[in-house]
Amino acid sequence: MTDDKTQKAHLSRRQTLMMMGAAGAAGLMGPAAIGRDQAFAANADANGQLILAFSQEPTVFNPLMPHIEVDEGVYYAVFDPLFDFDPDGEYFPILVAEVPTVANGGISEDGLNWRIKLKDGVTWHDGTPFTAEDVKFSLELTMDPDFRSFRSTGYKFMQNITVVSDTELTWEMSEPFAPMAAILASTYIIPKHAFDGVEDKNTAPFSNAPIGTGPFKFKERMAGDHIELEANADYHMDGPYLKTLIIKYVPDLNVMYTQFKSGDIDVIGLQYISPDHLAEAEKLPNKIVTVAGTATFESIGLNMTRPQFQELAVRQALYAALDKTSIIDALYYGVPTPTETYMPQQSYYYEPDLPKHEFSLEKARKLLDDAGWVPGADGVREKDGVRLSFTNSTTAGNHLREQAQQFIQQTFKEVGVEMIIKNLPPAVMWGDYWMNSGFDSVVVGLNALSGADPDTSDYFMSTMSPVLGGSGQNTFAYQNPKVDELLIKGAASFVPEERREIYQELQRVIRDDLPFLPVFQYAVIKGRKDDVDGPAPNVNNRIETWNVRDWKRT
Repeated sequence: MTDDKTQKAHLSRRQTLMMMGAAGAAGLMGPAAIGRDQAFAANADANGQLILAFSQEPTVFNPLMPHIEVDEGVYYAVFDPLFDFDPDGEYFPILVAEVPTVANGGISEDGLNWRIKLKDGVTWHDGTPFTAEDVKFSLELTMDPDFRSFRSTGYKFMQNITVVSDTELTWEMSEPFAPMAAILASTYIIPKHAFDGVEDKNTAPFSNAPIGTGPFKFKERMAGDHIELEANADYHMDGPYLKTLIIKYVPDLNVMYTQFKSGDIDVIGLQYISPDHLAEAEKLPNKIVTVAGTATFESIGLNMTRPQFQELAVRQALYAALDKTSIIDALYYGVPTPTETYMPQQSYYYEPDLPKHEFSLEKARKLLDDAGWVPGADGVREKDGVRLSFTNSTTAGNHLREQAQQFIQQTFKEVGVEMIIKNLPPAVMWGDYWMNSGFDSVVVGLNALSGADPDTSDYFMSTMSPVLGGSGQNTFAYQNPKVDELLIKGAASFVPEERREIYQELQRVIRDDLPFLPVFQYAVIKGRKDDVDGPAPNVNNRIETWNVRDWKRT
């Protein structure tokens, strides 16, 4: 961010972790408030059009419902959270007048009482004033048992949410919860009035015509092709600097790169430039191409409700038969980094001493032999009437993943495992098929963190699986009491050193259990025209539009 207002409001990563009641927190420096009488930035100079390309189609336009990264590409343009993380892992205010801390009275020293002060004068895209009632509605909707919420972690501890005034609200926590601030930083606020009289909030008209407070208004959607957004001239922060933002879907990565190369695309987004094009892309005239680390990890995700994956020996054998070094070197040109965990290696909480993967077909065969999986007449192993055969799915048109699948399919076959490739269009793949665990296995990239906070309850807690009746992102349907215990323990600790030990142990447990087969941590190749200014990498957010309010044509 280049805005002085946001720079002064930053809260350090360590303060973020300590700010909810740790000893000595009263001595923290509070962030500078944005004065309520301060005039909002003039936005009349918004001009020009920018075309941003994604390889997947955003399909979920209510940001409080289950969604994936690509959907957030739209959310950051249309909606606002209360506050957010910058690239340094520090908070800056968006809808709040100041980020709540112990020092400024926003959070009690025991972490149980919160007070949020909002900016005055913010309006929704339809001109309706934004108030504390909207925040209360958004927070309570996530806890509604009849609503398909994308997350229940943290919210379930909130109680007695009270609107004090149009610009102030309070609530109590039933117990201290360290990741709460990070969860709020990824919670987009939606308008209460858009749901007036709506009986089923899961199917509200709002989901097709979203209204936000963000820098851009939803103008038009052409299914299967693009979304057109227009500048919000009444935006409450600096920007937007673009008159029109078009988010285009190009599922074939080779086609997306060709369109970027030809100039039809201004910014190439998720899934970015594939590594096989890197050498050429770096030489393209009038283009800026950079390699940026992210918190996303690539894995072979397993649906733990399937009988094929119930035994640990099977999961260990599949991992031993996964030649990820060859995949990274041959298909991804060595750009991403091999990993054994979901935690990014840049994180304070990363566990560097996990067992290192060993590709060994001999080891895989022995594991399966010892576990009693016997090859059948067709060479596919069987045990107790279950064939070691399953489908593997990912986005159709992602040629690198498709090539990786073929490679994996072959090595699995050599140990008596049948993997049937079943790829789907993005909107189908990452819709109910993914969210409701309709798959057997998937090739998937995930960022399981809440900004810079290490909590991953939403992805790994037993109660967070939609297919098992929960409300969260645990689409692996993974259940492990030890993991649950560590997640609860980690969320109750406010001391970074103590939390580090907890989350490193958590990584060890998950690595031993293998509910997913980790492949690599992403390093993505981003590209834009050299007359586009503003896009900036941010390992603490899931997609590049986190600061789209700042993007401009020069």
